[in-house]
Amino acid sequence: MRDDLKYLTGFDNEFSSEDERCLGALPVGQNNPQKCYNGLYAEQLSGTAFTVPRSENKRTWFYRIRPSVIHDVFKPMNNTAVHLCYDWDKIPPNPNQLRWKPFDVPTRQEPEVDFVEGLHTICGAGDPRIRTGLAIHIYLCNASMKDKAFYNSDGDFLIIPQLGPLQITTEFGKMRVEPNEICVLQRGMKFSIIVYGPSRGYILEVFDNHFQLPNLGPIGANGLANPRDFKTPTAHYEDKDVPYKIINKYQAKLFMAKKGHSPFDVVAWHGNYVPYKYNLDYFMVINSVSFDHCDPSIFTVLTCPSNKPGTAVADFVIFPPRWSVQEHTFRPPYYHRNCMSEFMGLIKGHYEAKEEGFKPGGASLHSIMTPHGPDSRCFDVATSHELRAERIAEGTLAFMFETYYSLSISDWALNHSNKLDSDYQKCWKDLKKLSLTSTE
Repeated sequence: MRDDLKYLTGFDNEFSSEDERCLGALPVGQNNPQKCYNGLYAEQLSGTAFTVPRSENKRTWFYRIRPSVIHDVFKPMNNTAVHLCYDWDKIPPNPNQLRWKPFDVPTRQEPEVDFVEGLHTICGAGDPRIRTGLAIHIYLCNASMKDKAFYNSDGDFLIIPQLGPLQITTEFGKMRVEPNEICVLQRGMKFSIIVYGPSRGYILEVFDNHFQLPNLGPIGANGLANPRDFKTPTAHYEDKDVPYKIINKYQAKLFMAKKGHSPFDVVAWHGNYVPYKYNLDYFMVINSVSFDHCDPSIFTVLTCPSNKPGTAVADFVIFPPRWSVQEHTFRPPYYHRNCMSEFMGLIKGHYEAKEEGFKPGGASLHSIMTPHGPDSRCFDVATSHELRAERIAEGTLAFMFETYYSLSISDWALNHSNKLDSDYQKCWKDLKKLSLTSTE
């Protein structure tokens, strides 16, 4: 069995894989033959409407032991233990700068909490029923999913582990995702997650569209995240006749159906609608500035475009270790008011603009047109520091979800996580009034 990732995704290309125990399971010259290899069932998973342009059409053919349709009736789950929230009108709007200290992870001594049970919504906007908007979650768990699979009918998950690796079994095969890596599990893809102790991470869920690589414009053919560095699983099937629970998130609610066998019984597959992962160390930073400052969009790894050209449902942006060679300019992020919402998280290290209060496993949210920027210590250091070429953010990795939606805060994040930093605004209180220099 190979659970290493062998096939690379270029987002527009088609890929195929078959379990090495059943070579020949992929049909040759015909997508869906009358009789598949060894009596397998052919099943298609569509990620886009059938009639979208060829360049945008996403679908995959599975060749599996049993079709997915074999399961009992889906019934609503008792959602009281899961802190998912999509009721954006429950909490009054809050335009303030918000920051959360690292969210608590359940320990081994506490009751077992798996990935699904450990989902907590922080903020979001829109409605999955009309396929518009997004939600931002954090997962806090300490146990593996046991004979349980999950799939999301509402949108795509971009998962960012911060504490502890994830071993993810999908219908396409297996992939291990470490902190400093990301993975994307797209709408409708079943998965189960094994953890190896207390685990924490961030999730960006988009309802509108799918993630893709950003256009490079004048950068040219190379730079930022390169297609060759995205990996997708090698096929690996389970033929297990055991009771299984299938959890479906549909219209923001959780439903459960019982199944008498493993849903991960895909022997082979081919298509371009796949789960994938990416190592953030492979990101090619491009940033040399003579004056002023590049916008953070130059650090975009993935984007989910909206129907408005040049505007994203969400951008996933990172601030990795890099050479800082700017001249005649203020090097840290500038003070800023934005027509986009900016949610930030920290995977490791100390974020350069706020080294004291912003910790790995925490988060911040700067809403549309709310001012934000470096704290007073960062400003003092940056304005007196000799400008020379130097490495910055070494040992650090911060990221940002940027969206044109105005985000609402969940009740859990605002009132029940006990991690909201009430002193956040004090990080700017020591910014001094600067004296004007007379020109007379």
